[in-house]
Amino acid sequence: MDTVDKQARSRIMSRVGQKNTGPEMRLRRSLHKIGLRYRLHDKKLPGTPDIVFPRFKAVVFVHGCFWHRHGCKATTPPGTNVDFWRKKFDENIARDRRNTESLRNAGWRVAVIWECALKKKCADPDVIARLVCEWLASGEEYNKNLTIPDSRGTP
Repeated sequence: MDTVDKQARSRIMSRVGQKNTGPEMRLRRSLHKIGLRYRLHDKKLPGTPDIVFPRFKAVVFVHGCFWHRHGCKATTPPGTNVDFWRKKFDENIARDRRNTESLRNAGWRVAVIWECALKKKCADPDVIARLVCEWLASGEEYNKNLTIPDSRGTP
């Protein structure tokens, strides 16, 4: 059962940001600190990736666990309007797949970093930034879970 009325819930949900989120900002600061330079939210690319490394022809998405259905404890299903939310989440997942496929078909390398890996108190964005740097240097085409161990509660 929702604890607020419909208008309040709508107002709350409309304020959920899509760009420059806390986890994204923590990662960007760490990437910059280790010397990586990037572009932000390139609208010319499918899915408007959060971080774009043109030099490496690579992009990074910082996905919110709730909205993109990571599977960690932040992925709790809403208790009301279940059919609406199930459809919404299914559409988000399908869109993510389409965007990733389009980027890869265009020759871009894609990595996904989950919010929980950057949000936890014990999470160190510097560790994730080093993993991104290693991934960029590796030439690996796709990394769906560029996260530190235990980001999903498992090693």
